[in-house]
Amino acid sequence: MKKLCIIMMVLALLTSMAQCKKENTPTPANGEKVNITLNVGGGASKGSATGNGSKAGVNTENGEVNFEENDVIYVGSGGVFVGSLTYDGSRFSGDIAEPTEGQKLHFYFLGNVDPTETLTEGTSTGCSVVISDQRTKLPVISYAPSRENYETGRTAYNATLLNKCALVKFDVTTISEAATCITGLNNKVTVDFATNGFTYSQEGAGSIALPAGNGERWAILLPQDEVTDAVVNSYDGIYAGTCGTIPAIAANDYLTEGIAANTSHRAGVIEGLFSVSATKQVRFSKGNLQYIGSAGNGDDNNTGGYWKFADHQWDYIGETTPQATDNKTIDRDLFGWATSGYERNDVYYQPWSVSANNSMYRSYETQANLYDQTDWGYNAIRNGGNAENSGWHTPSRSNWVYLFNTRTTASGIRWVVASVNGVNGYILLPDNWSVDYYALNYPNNNSNGWSSNTISAEDWINSLEAHGAVFLPAAGQREAEFEYLSGMEIIYINGVGRYGHYWSSDYYNASNAYEMYLASTNSSTSWEFRSSGLSVRLVRDAE
Repeated sequence: MKKLCIIMMVLALLTSMAQCKKENTPTPANGEKVNITLNVGGGASKGSATGNGSKAGVNTENGEVNFEENDVIYVGSGGVFVGSLTYDGSRFSGDIAEPTEGQKLHFYFLGNVDPTETLTEGTSTGCSVVISDQRTKLPVISYAPSRENYETGRTAYNATLLNKCALVKFDVTTISEAATCITGLNNKVTVDFATNGFTYSQEGAGSIALPAGNGERWAILLPQDEVTDAVVNSYDGIYAGTCGTIPAIAANDYLTEGIAANTSHRAGVIEGLFSVSATKQVRFSKGNLQYIGSAGNGDDNNTGGYWKFADHQWDYIGETTPQATDNKTIDRDLFGWATSGYERNDVYYQPWSVSANNSMYRSYETQANLYDQTDWGYNAIRNGGNAENSGWHTPSRSNWVYLFNTRTTASGIRWVVASVNGVNGYILLPDNWSVDYYALNYPNNNSNGWSSNTISAEDWINSLEAHGAVFLPAAGQREAEFEYLSGMEIIYINGVGRYGHYWSSDYYNASNAYEMYLASTNSSTSWEFRSSGLSVRLVRDAE
């Protein structure tokens, strides 16, 4: 094996962040090797940001960062990956495939985050890393070419590492014990070894997770345009809040003016408490569940669209789009039972699934079991915390029965029929509702139907929703009834504005599941064909 000692002096280390430990560095392939040693200079840090989530040795006064033991640099030459070097506390060293004669060496520090693909020496022409998790280390992204071309026998090389990212300060205020998560940002960087180019994009919702707690928090941000609609959530998806404008970010930026970020309320939650059993209370989501297929290509892996709660409690999509078709790229809020988007072999599980074969709408938990429960709350819901398995779930049949017929409330009233902002539906009053909050016609048996209570949008928001009231709009259903016209099957939407149909998580039999049925003068839990398209309203257990 040919050996050569190469020394690279890093004359300027302008990186602004801390690093995550890399556990699985690529193993050099067999063949001709060169042993490289890098002596990295850069001076001592004037101060470290220990205690606020930054790595020891990061100077938040000037953005300078010193390397730590086990930090890893990737090396490129001739347009391909040739190996990696590891820091032992005083220098970088490692065996790499012999570089290309007469060309520069290229050094990439990728925050000690494992690439999303496997790197092969002498073959790989690029890689990507995602810097979402910054709860304990700040993943600096930096790069430098050697000043000199590689020559056999040369032992000293010089380079200047410059940031391909920025160090940005956030001022965090939170009521959560979980980490703070900001979404809507570039969090993925792709390196092209052939061109030494860097491109930036969003992985998933574009999340950056900061350390838990209140106060000054530093983060690594990748270049991007100004962001005014970033969303702040707690890492567990329970709480949500607001974020100040994040200015346009350029490589090697160092932004010390703290950007406000807070989680001051529960994500997507109406604050009223509702008993659904003798021992459990829940809070309802801010609106019916929707699948926004128009946001993307609606491919079979459900990556084109996203889930969200309706913007207002009275909103529903109804007949405004062809929900009766299996078009993947439309917005919809009427779903067959168990159509959460989680794959269950060849059964109907996607939100756009439309078929009259009731027995093929199966539960999430057990692929082959027709009699299990199902749910939609496993999904990441964009305005409900945007995290999978964050606590949202579909009420069970017994939950609906207890909520409407059994629970004890301070006012003695559980629900009323109403028209809110011109939309018919049912108002659920929280356990602690006071008759002083708003002058409603209270009898549960509303003989005047939808006109029993007529409420403006302003009164709803300021007087009812503000005190925890929930509204279930009469959004109708996509019925699984078939007519034949020239041999064609047509599924149609029925009862929009006249009836409400809300799924429970429970089966009834192999072809049916339980629903909560809402009419203008009565309500009941009944069963409905699994292939019918009904509304979904999620809840989460009270903390």
